[in-house]
Parts: sequence; C-alpha cells; structure tokens
Amino acid sequence: METKEQQREEHIVSLVRQFCQEKLDDEYAQLCEKMVRRLGPDTLATGRPEVWAAAVVYAVGSINFLYDHRFQPYIRSVEISTYFGIGHSTVVQKARHIRRLLHLSRFWPNQEFSTQHIKSQNPFKRLVSILILPLFQ
Repeated sequence: METKEQQREEHIVSLVRQFCQEKLDDEYAQLCEKMVRRLGPDTLATGRPEVWAAAVVYAVGSINFLYDHRFQPYIRSVEISTYFGIGHSTVVQKARHIRRLLHLSRFWPNQEFSTQHIKSQNPFKRLVSILILPLFQ
C-alpha cells in the first residue's frame, strides 16, 4: 500500500507528465518524472503539488534551454507558471531550490536531466575530454 507521501509524488508525476504531453514532448516528460523521483517523497512532502510540478518543469527546461527560441521544443517560461496557476516568481524560486538540492548546472557534461540534443551539443564535454582525460592516461 502506498503511503501518503508516495501518493503525493505520483500526483506530481502525473501533473508534469500531463504538462509535457500537452506542451512539450515525451523526452521532457521522462526527464521531469526522473527529477520528481530523484527529489523523492520526503522532499516533496510539503507545499502545493502544482508548485513542485511547475518548478520541476522549469528546472529541467532551464538546463535544456527550453526558453530559447532557437531550440525545439520551445516555450516561454511564463507559460509554465500560467498553466499551473502559480506565480512566476514562486516557480523560479522553487526551481532554484531544486537545482541547488540536486547540484544541477546547465553546462556540466552528461547531465542526468539533459536532453539528448543538449548532451550531444555541450561544448564543455569536449573540453573535459581534452583537458582532463590525458591526465589519466
């Protein structure tokens, strides 16, 4: 039997999946679900589920340049807060909290929450292999 916290986590997963299916794509849905699972039921135990869902989508989006019209998919960041009915600054603050909790950076190669496109295009990945790998050979 699921605990109350596990039910809450499942609810947040369903919120991010629904948003991603309507506005983004399956890859974003998988990455957002992975982030919710990584945060875990204890972290997600307090606060409105919609705030957590919006912040997860925002955090994954910020890592993957979702708000840059040169990338696909693309949406404006305020569309996330509008969709979930949350103030934009609340979403941004909670997403910042998530990025700190999970030690996320937009530029570190092989990000757990990066899209395949971002992983393949990350210029720092090549820099790491040029500067660091020779040290271990």
